[in-house]
Order: sequence, then C-alpha cells, then structure tokens
Amino acid sequence: MRLLSEADRDTIRLAQDPGFTRWLEQITAIGGCAHPVYLSGSTITRDAYTGEALSAYSTADEPGERLAVRCRNRRATVCAPCSRLHAGDTFHLVRSGLTGGKTVPETVRDRPRLFVTLTAPGFGPVHRIADDDSPCRPRRDRPRCAHGTPLGCSLAHSEGDPLTGQPLCPACYDYPGHVLWHAHAGRLWDRFTTAVRRHLSSAAGIPRSRLGTHVVVSFAKVAEYQQRAAIHFHAVVRLDGPSGPGAAPPSWATPESLADAVRAAAASVTVRVPESAAYGAEALSWGAQLDVRPLRSFGDGAGVSDDAVAAYVAKYVTKGATDTAAGLDHQVSGPEDIRTARVSGHVRALMGTCWRLGGLPELEDLRLRAWAHTLGYRGHILTKSRRYSTTYAALRAERAEHQRTGAETAKEPHTVTEAAWRYVGSGHTPGAALIAAGIAEDLARNREIASEEIAHDFRGQQGHDT
Repeated sequence: MRLLSEADRDTIRLAQDPGFTRWLEQITAIGGCAHPVYLSGSTITRDAYTGEALSAYSTADEPGERLAVRCRNRRATVCAPCSRLHAGDTFHLVRSGLTGGKTVPETVRDRPRLFVTLTAPGFGPVHRIADDDSPCRPRRDRPRCAHGTPLGCSLAHSEGDPLTGQPLCPACYDYPGHVLWHAHAGRLWDRFTTAVRRHLSSAAGIPRSRLGTHVVVSFAKVAEYQQRAAIHFHAVVRLDGPSGPGAAPPSWATPESLADAVRAAAASVTVRVPESAAYGAEALSWGAQLDVRPLRSFGDGAGVSDDAVAAYVAKYVTKGATDTAAGLDHQVSGPEDIRTARVSGHVRALMGTCWRLGGLPELEDLRLRAWAHTLGYRGHILTKSRRYSTTYAALRAERAEHQRTGAETAKEPHTVTEAAWRYVGSGHTPGAALIAAGIAEDLARNREIASEEIAHDFRGQQGHDT
C-alpha cells in the first residue's frame, strides 16, 4: 500500500473543507497565482449625502476570513500566471507609446522614433555562438594567456551549450570591472539621456535650458542580461513637440538628427568610480557595439516594426534570472549562499566579487552585497519617461474596473468608499500549490485554444475574401 505524500494529504484536507468551493473561486479569479497574498478587511460604499450604505464587502464570510490577491511578480520562474499578466501589461505600455492608445494619441506613429541597443564593454573573451555556426574563437597560432589557458576555441557552440557566455580564462576575466559597471549602469543611462538632449540642442542651435520649449525626448528602456551575464539596454527613443505626444516636433527634429545625437551621446558619456588598490581606477563607458534602428509602423517596409519591439520588450521584462544568467531571484545573506547557489561558475564568481567589493568602505554607497543576487545591477528592468505612455498602475486600474462586478454603484459620482485592509499571509500549502498549478495550466490551455480558433477563423476569412 502506497503512503500518501504530504501534498496528497493536504489536497484531501482542502477538498473536504466546507469553504473549498469558494477558495477555488478565489484562486481561479487570480489565475492560479503561485504565491498569492492574503488580505483581511472590508469595503463599504456610501451615498455621500445621506450616508446610506450602497454596497459592502467583508472577508468575514470568506474561507479563513481572508481574500487572495495576485503576487504580481514579473518573473516567470517565480509565478508564471502573474508573469504572463505582467508581460501583457508591458506589451501595451510599450506599444501605446509607439502606436497610440491608452490615452496616447495615434499620431505618435508619425514621430521620429528609434530602437536603440546599448551594450556593456568587454571584460574578457568568452565562449560565444557564431552567426554562421562557425567555430567560437578560431586561432591558428594557438596562443595561451599568462595562466596557460588557450585563448582560442575551435568548438561551434549552440543554444543551450553550458560553455556559452563563460570566460575562456576566469583568472584573466575582469570581474571587478564587470560588477562595477553593473552598479553604475543606471547612472550611465541617466548621463546618456542627458547627453542626447544636449547634442540635440547643440545641433539645433538652441540653449539646453530651452530645448523643452521646442521638443520633448521620451524613452522606454528594458534591461536584458546577455549570456555573458552582462546587462545591456534596449530602448525606444521618441521625439514629440513641447506639449508631449499630442504635438508634432519642429521640422529639424528628424530621425537622422536623433540618431546622430544617440551615437554621439553613447560615445561621449563616462562614469568614474573611486580609486582603490583592490580594483584600480575605473572610467566606465558603454561598449563598442551600438545598434540604432528606425522604427516603422505596420505596413511600412523599412526599420523594425512597432509590435515586434513591444513583444520583444515584454518577453525580456518577464524572463527569470535562471533563464538569463542574471543571478538569483532572491537576496543572499553571505558567502555560503553564494557557494551553494545553483548557478554557473561565472555567475558565482560575479556574485562573490559583489560580496568582496561590497566590504570596501569607498564602495559602501553601491550596496553591492545587497545586490549580489543581481550581479551588482540595482536598477529596474523597465523604466520610461513620464510622457512616453501610460503606467502599470493605470493599466491595472483599467483591468480592475473591467472585471469589477456591481460596478454601477462604484461609478456613481456622489459616493464615498471606506476601506480597511491588512496583510495576513502569503503563499500556498503543498496541496493548494498543486491545485493552483492545475488551474494555471487549464487557463493557459484555454488561451492557446482560443488563439488557435481566432487564427483559424482569420485564415478562413482571408481565403473567403480571396
């Protein structure tokens, strides 16, 4: 006779609970979230003049007297359902700044717009995947470094090869430079955006302080970890008139002038770090690889498409750390955590360098130990200018309004809402985790079936029209 596992016993306990049906409704409503947050409290909507209660909700009658809400974690490795929702929000946030919608006028399609990729500099040769499936680093003379390691590689690496992104010689690799570049990448980005505006004003013969009365520069940026575990940035850059997306920029503000300003800014900005015998004096800058492409709307034959950029950004915002050589999803508390982490030797060396440099007084403000799990990078994965497009908060509020039941009362102009909520827990028990995972799989399968049906109907309509 097979003994039941802890998860099986917990599942049976949940199924026999009188509140199971309502609990199942809650978990289904949040898409099978893997790490829900539980709240306890109440909301009452009253007539602002009479004080009469028009509607009321309390968790007193809910299972465990609590309500489950989404964790909203963006990482697919932590919570796939919330990650998928976050990816959809990111897609709409980026796309609305390219094609309009969500309070942004459609005329932004006609603005000067670029898709820019800024990379980190090299910190030492790493194994790589060649575009034409050729050897990684062919060297006929077979040279070796000072540590006796070959400086060439005759292998043709493919996707999934654990060697890809790893240094040819870890002893030669500039780990302090890599970590310090990550720690200052946000400051380097700020100086880059300032330099773009400075070069635009200089080219137009306008004082920098007056540029905003002629043109507004908007950015939306996503950070992506390359296979060598170095951050690089993908950014949408757009020019608008002085009042924002609804206004056209002056005639001199062209895609060409914007591209010139981006290239000049990327080549000129630097950030210095304090001098120390532990890592040397450093002047940090962007890498030599800079990609600047014009953006096109659907149907235009040149450049990168709007939807492709939005989908690309959404994809990388939600990728987990284990998928992108980004370190860990959680902070580390000491060298032992780093030693036992399930990461590559290269990533472990970067985390260890963060911990070592984080103990230096002159680098205390960088908080490298607190950010060792992200290899020293302490910025947001996605940032944008205020005028670029809508916000995550606005998108969530719009979705909540769409999903709300009994919204007629909430929309009344002369009402007052009283709410009192508190946090009472998070996460699933073993059995609940299994059930939630099944719900998430069912919902994902239903979405796939619906997408296939829509695609099938669309193809059939095309054939009928033909």
